[in-house]
Amino acid sequence: MRLLRRGGVVVLALVALAAPAPAAASTAEVAALQSALQGLRLYSGFVDGIKGPLTRDGIHTLQRRRGLRVDGIAGPETRRALGWRGRPGLGSRVMRSGDKGWDVAALQFLLQRAGQGAGRADGLFGPLTREAVARAQEAAGITADGLAGPVTIRSLRSGAGGDGEAPPTGPVRFLRPVPGPIGDPFGAPRNGYTHTGVDIPDPEGTPIGAAGVGTVIYAAYNGGGYGNLVVIGHRLGYTSWYGHLSTITAYVGEEVVGGTRIGYVGSTGDASGPHLHFEVRHYDTPIDPAPLLLSTVAARPATTLRRGPSGGCDGVNRARRARARHDDWIAGERLCAER
Repeated sequence: MRLLRRGGVVVLALVALAAPAPAAASTAEVAALQSALQGLRLYSGFVDGIKGPLTRDGIHTLQRRRGLRVDGIAGPETRRALGWRGRPGLGSRVMRSGDKGWDVAALQFLLQRAGQGAGRADGLFGPLTREAVARAQEAAGITADGLAGPVTIRSLRSGAGGDGEAPPTGPVRFLRPVPGPIGDPFGAPRNGYTHTGVDIPDPEGTPIGAAGVGTVIYAAYNGGGYGNLVVIGHRLGYTSWYGHLSTITAYVGEEVVGGTRIGYVGSTGDASGPHLHFEVRHYDTPIDPAPLLLSTVAARPATTLRRGPSGGCDGVNRARRARARHDDWIAGERLCAER
């Protein structure tokens, strides 16, 4: 089960309020370390570039297991103990599809911070990372070839919220994507699983509006229960997820603002009735979106009358999973997390 952290959360939807401060260490390098430790099941926190107690505990555990000096410092020997996850260094090569390692995880973190990320810093350069690099390159006015070399890395490091700055802090809120009230809450038990978002029952065909400013990073069918799914990347490592859509109107790479139409309420995937599964993740860890929602609704009500229970995580509509694409991790991501 992934750690769900709620306290001290900073979320971005419309405006981020903060003054950057110098970071004590490279946030991208710390994020690459956290990603490597997470891949070895030695770290359960956010891949957020902040070296705290959980990160140090993970280093200590690795060092003890490998018979190294237990000093909490990720020096050369500790990096070697991480295997492929600990090499090569960021900037040592031009990264491209199929690459993996420390530098890829650092790149993915920088992309997340810029609001162009693939949603997960796992050190694997796949289709979502390639698309994210191309989006970032286009935004920076450089050749959008999906290859991450020195120019691309430099543009990410020098951009707002880039490497070398402490994560901004301040209040962040999201618009309500549909007008209905919240039904099943975040964290609700579901047949051995935990609900990773909130369900908002609304009539089938209700327009869904983007909850804030960002870029669409996924717009396709998911075989893990979400059904038709749209994922929007926001700055500072936040993503918003919209599941069970009857129809998707957004496309990957689309720049959206609060209220941009991204699809319509439906019951695709694991759903026993029309509703929107709305989820917010911070550095790929689900957090409770309810306290972050404004009273303003991003989309208007539907004119149809069909309404039903929400449900999910119990195998409804399993036959539709055969339509899922498996060229990236979001396509197979599960709707609920294990308890």
